[in-house]
Amino acid sequence: MDNANIIRVLRETAALLEIQGANPFRIRAYRNAVHTLQDQTVPLARRLEEGEDLTALDGIGKEMARHIAEVVETGELTLHEDLLAEIPRGVLEVRELSGVGPKKAARLWRELGVTDLPSLEAAAQDGKVGKLSGFGLKSEAKILDALEKNRRHRGRFRLADADAMVEPLLAFLRTFDGLERVEAAGSLRRRKDTVGDIDLLAITQGGGGPLIEHFVAYGEVESVAMAGDTRASVTLKSGLSVDLRVLQRENYGAALVYFTGSKEHNVKLRQRAVERGLKVSEYGVFRQEEEERPTDGERIGGAEEREIYQALDLVWIPPELREDRGELKRAAEGELPRLLEPGDLKGDLHMHSTWSDGSVSLAEMVAACAERGYDYMAIADHSASIPIVTGMDGEKLRRQWKEIDEIESSDPGIRVLKSMEVDILEDGSLDLDEESLALLDLVIASVHGQFDLPRAVQTRRLIKALSHPQVNILGHATARSIPKRPPMELDLDEVLRCAAEHRVAVEINSRPRRLDLPDVHVLRAKELGVKMVISTDAHRPTHLDLISYGVEQARRAWLGPDDVLTTRSADALLKALEKS
Repeated sequence: MDNANIIRVLRETAALLEIQGANPFRIRAYRNAVHTLQDQTVPLARRLEEGEDLTALDGIGKEMARHIAEVVETGELTLHEDLLAEIPRGVLEVRELSGVGPKKAARLWRELGVTDLPSLEAAAQDGKVGKLSGFGLKSEAKILDALEKNRRHRGRFRLADADAMVEPLLAFLRTFDGLERVEAAGSLRRRKDTVGDIDLLAITQGGGGPLIEHFVAYGEVESVAMAGDTRASVTLKSGLSVDLRVLQRENYGAALVYFTGSKEHNVKLRQRAVERGLKVSEYGVFRQEEEERPTDGERIGGAEEREIYQALDLVWIPPELREDRGELKRAAEGELPRLLEPGDLKGDLHMHSTWSDGSVSLAEMVAACAERGYDYMAIADHSASIPIVTGMDGEKLRRQWKEIDEIESSDPGIRVLKSMEVDILEDGSLDLDEESLALLDLVIASVHGQFDLPRAVQTRRLIKALSHPQVNILGHATARSIPKRPPMELDLDEVLRCAAEHRVAVEINSRPRRLDLPDVHVLRAKELGVKMVISTDAHRPTHLDLISYGVEQARRAWLGPDDVLTTRSADALLKALEKS
């Protein structure tokens, strides 16, 4: 039982207790445990095997430690199973639907017999939801809209969630004696913000049968759809479907290109091959006559990806670019950009501390950024208007500045910029007084509510905020939350043009549930001359590691170091954000 699945069981237990109406402190204990375990890199099974006391971890009491041990030893938690015997699992999906939540999910289940999304849709279409006290016709319409949006995204997982499921599986496969190579392909390798089924490609000594047997014996396999000598297809307990293919060495590179995709990229590769009297397939590149089969004829290459591209007079194309956005033309001309790397970044400009809703002190966040080798960072705690967050007004902000000054006077090895994530109010004004805004090093303006305003109103709201002379960065511009909340309806092109006009940078927010801006809009921002910053929106030190997801989002949008302001020194960054 790997850490990701232990976390899943505890998270579901907390959600089930919430639906049940249990004591809030009990629910919080499970949530606190989940927060703690998300930061652990050492497998909990190994910690227990080595006799480690889990109560030494923050938020893990004796009872929670026993629960974790039970999950590790048996693969189940008795409390979790008992709750599922009482509450249908589908109610958890209802709870996650935008506009529902635990209390409404409980009422829908108890009063209307809603046990899953299909039964919720049927109840809403029959008008039963709108008649329920506390819901009404408007809530019913929103639920039907949310169900339709959920249907479009169903079966896909956030990139980080897929990583958390696939990495332990890859580690398990690599324990197999004789395995030479195994890699994940598909949208996971292209680093799309959500992924569907996973394709794993392997080479092993001898036949593939023993590796297939090893694969289907993985402890997180829920069901096996098929298992042959060279291929198996399974579904994990998380719901993720995974295919494993065991390949010949001579075909591996060709298969990696084929199964990485995208489909559109592969179509263009095949067209280019035909123009050169070649054929490309998952088995290799072949010089052949039209009537010959795909594996007949002279083999040009196939063992490595570079052989495929080289045979087509192309330089190797990074997986993140393989979306048929002009990458073959640029590769043919030798003009693919030097893409951004994590090591290019000199700072992180968006994080939170216990001054608002962060989990650790300002000093701890500063130390964590310094440990990562950053030249600068910016604490950007929330302003006061967000109801679920204890935010900051001008007076509290000045008290925070004193702490920043004290930390800087101790020479922490990093420059600490004074910043704030200021809420954009419904009318486009900013949630902080003008005097305080003027004294900040950086102002990040973000939307945290009123997501469903009409398109024109939402657009005017953001344009007014970006036109403010003190705003430097637009945070998570579309306010999406993958997969729960779609992007706001707005004319993003107009917003990006306004950002370019007023020298406002736009953030690529690295939080896996945001990845905002989406890559296609980052491409447009680059076309319009908008500069980007990549930040983590970290609420604890381990969140700083999420910066890699923002970098991958930038790479998918063809960004290099010159396109991202956080590759520059602090002085150069601040100068680039100065208002003309």
